[in-house]
Amino acid sequence: MRRLPSLNGLRAFEAAARHGGFVGAAEELHVTQAAISRMVRLLEERLQVRLFERRPNGLALTPQGRMLQPRLTAAFDAIAGAAAQVLAVGLQPVLTVGVGPSFAVRWLIPRLADFHRNNPGLEVRLATGGAINPFNEEWTCGILLGNGDWPGYEAEQLFSTELILVCAPAIARRLAEPAQLEKETWLKAVHAPEDHRLWLKAAGAAAALCASTITFDNYGMALQAAIDGVGVAVALRAYVEDDIAAGRLVSPFAVAVPADRAWYLVYRPFRCEDPALIAFRQWLIGLRTETASPSLGGPQAVFAGRPDQSSIT
Repeated sequence: MRRLPSLNGLRAFEAAARHGGFVGAAEELHVTQAAISRMVRLLEERLQVRLFERRPNGLALTPQGRMLQPRLTAAFDAIAGAAAQVLAVGLQPVLTVGVGPSFAVRWLIPRLADFHRNNPGLEVRLATGGAINPFNEEWTCGILLGNGDWPGYEAEQLFSTELILVCAPAIARRLAEPAQLEKETWLKAVHAPEDHRLWLKAAGAAAALCASTITFDNYGMALQAAIDGVGVAVALRAYVEDDIAAGRLVSPFAVAVPADRAWYLVYRPFRCEDPALIAFRQWLIGLRTETASPSLGGPQAVFAGRPDQSSIT
C-alpha cells in the first residue's frame, strides 16, 4: 500500500519550484497564492524537511527541494501523457508510426492510400527521427532499419534488402561496364558512406573509382538527384523499385550486394493488442506476401537484443 503525501501539496510545490515562486504556480493551478503557500507548508510538515528557503526577494529551493522537483516534474509529465493517450484511444483509433524520412517518402507514403482505403476510420500519424533512431514511447510502432535486436521490444522482419547501382536512363546508356563509372559523379548519403565501396568491390572495380562526389543528408535527396541525372547512386533496392518500374531510374549492372540490415516493425509488447497496430501489421504482412521480390523478406519474428547498428533512414 502506497503512503503518499498530499497530491495537492506535491502539485503546488512542483508548480512553485518550476515557476520560481507562488505567483506562477497560483495562476497555473487556478488558486490563490495563499493557498499555494499553505499547501507547500503542509507538505513540508508532512515530509519534515524544508523545500524552500523564504527570502525577501523570492524563494530558493533547498537541497531537498532540488532533489524532489525534477522527479515530480517527470512523474506529472508521465501522468499527463498517459491520460492524453487514453483519451485519444477513447475518442478515435490512432496509429502513430515512427519512420525515417527516406523510407517514408520512398516506400511508405506511396502505399498509404491503400492502407487508408482498408482502414478508413483509423487516423494515421507519421513521426520522423534522425539517422540513428531514438524510439519514442508515444509511437504505436516504428519501422526501423537494423539487425533486428532491440532490448525490450518485439521486432518482426518486414523487408530484407540489397544494394544496387542506379542512375537516370540517359546516364545508363553510356555505361557498358563498371570501369566507365570513373567519369561519373557519385551521389552518397552521409549516413551510408561505405555503400558505394561495397558495391564497387562486388563489381570488381576500384574502390576509389569516381570523378566527383556529392554527399546528401539522406537517401531521399541522393536518389532525387539520381532521377534528375546528376550522377549515379548506390541505393537500397526497396527505395528504388517504384522508380525502376516507372522508368525514372535504371540499374545498369546486374550486381547486387546483400545488405547486413533489414527493416523491422518494432513495438513494445504491451501494444500487441492495440487495434491500430494489428491493422497496420496485417497490412504490412499482406504487402510482403503479395510482392515476390528479392528485397522482401519472409515472416520472421525476432525479440530482444541491443540497439546498435539501428537506424530510421
